[in-house]
Amino acid sequence: HTDVYFWEAKGQTPVFPRILGHEAGGIVESVGEGVTELVPGDHVLPVFTGECKECAHCRSEESNLCDLLRINVDRGVMIGDGQSRFTIDRKPIFHFVGTSTFSEYTVIHVGCLAKIDPEAPLDKVCLLSCGISTGLGATLNVAKPKKGMTVAIFGLGAVGLAAMEGARMSGASRIIGVDLNPAKHEQAKKFGCTDFVNPKDHTKPVQEVIVEMTDGGVDRAVECTGNINA
Repeated sequence: HTDVYFWEAKGQTPVFPRILGHEAGGIVESVGEGVTELVPGDHVLPVFTGECKECAHCRSEESNLCDLLRINVDRGVMIGDGQSRFTIDRKPIFHFVGTSTFSEYTVIHVGCLAKIDPEAPLDKVCLLSCGISTGLGATLNVAKPKKGMTVAIFGLGAVGLAAMEGARMSGASRIIGVDLNPAKHEQAKKFGCTDFVNPKDHTKPVQEVIVEMTDGGVDRAVECTGNINA
């Protein structure tokens, strides 16, 4: 859905032609000059918000918006030389968020790759490169619920379910899932959902419903909605 959003060029500067794609699992085919962190044969996940490991953001425990490799949807070239690594008929094809995973081969800055266990199945672990890490990180690294707290998750797509898993891992005693689709409830139970609220079933604002359910409100709330996280 994220790729469709940028393909439609809504709300941002269109950069075409480009190779979309931001989730994948892959195997390193070769490395560029000076790269020591990876070797051919390593299994990796591309990460569209990379880490240079040197700037203030990378050294901080509160942020990962790397000064060098933070997500930039308008940049269609490699950072080092400002050139694309894709061509057709000798004409450049632009990159997308530093990953361009809708390609059999891609070229990625080493700071946008995470080395993984080669035993992990690439067709499943590829989800960790976007939706799962986004939701899990939103809970564990931002909301930071404590054991026994009540947590509400708004939006139960892939990102929302990952956020719910983070709440479960944190030891939340009550996890409230909020979604307009009642079919999401059964799936959410697998990720720790103890209560489900469909705003369509109520005449009052959903936050008031939750306050009444919890006798005062929740300790932490994580919103996982919108085009990027759909």
